[in-house]
Amino acid sequence: SLIPMMKLRLAAPEQLIDISRLKELNYVRVEADQVHIGAGTTHYDIESSLVIREHCPLLYETVLHIGDLQVRNRGTIGGSAAHADPGADYPAALFALEAKFKVAKKGGERIIGVDDFFVDMLTTSLEPGEVITEVIVPVEKQGTGVSYQKAYQPASGYAMVGVAVRAANDFVRVGVTGLASKAFRAHNVEASFASSRDAVHAAAVVAEGVDANSDLHASAPYRIQLAKTYTQRALAQAASRMT
Repeated sequence: SLIPMMKLRLAAPEQLIDISRLKELNYVRVEADQVHIGAGTTHYDIESSLVIREHCPLLYETVLHIGDLQVRNRGTIGGSAAHADPGADYPAALFALEAKFKVAKKGGERIIGVDDFFVDMLTTSLEPGEVITEVIVPVEKQGTGVSYQKAYQPASGYAMVGVAVRAANDFVRVGVTGLASKAFRAHNVEASFASSRDAVHAAAVVAEGVDANSDLHASAPYRIQLAKTYTQRALAQAASRMT
């Protein structure tokens, strides 16, 4: 993602440091009721991880929608999160998973919740000198149904809209990407679906209060309609997978 940004003069770093060979940032492991993923773990490694398939099926389903083989072999979960592209796939799942980010800089480290991490288009709450070292998501509860549904932008594969859902008898979590300037958690959809279990009714409110993106690929009204359609599909599929 950096090279296209540099070509467009959106980024002009004075120095570049390659951290792709740091094995300390490439891992997936379970600790208690959480899955810890090194920020340097590639999309392909997440896709191939039996730990992810077993304990975080939503992340596994989401990574299958990311880019092509070359992108999945080079791109990382930490890099995607730090880039904060409004059409990226991971953020929808990370909101639905209520993920946390461990970030570090010289002198210390801290934990940032997903709600505070993504600030705006291509903007996060990382401070100067900070890097993401780990992404933390919950071990999925038995019986939870998950789904990630995406409307592809044909040329790039980015999400014009992407919706991630986790649904169980006692909770619903919905993350949306592509619709606005940043991904977000759709609390209104969650509340509606939790009370009604009606996917159509719940999906109808996904864009309420949202300033929808409009660009060459999709107008704001079209994106809103896509969001309703794909939210309905994700809710219905997640509910059908509950046990």
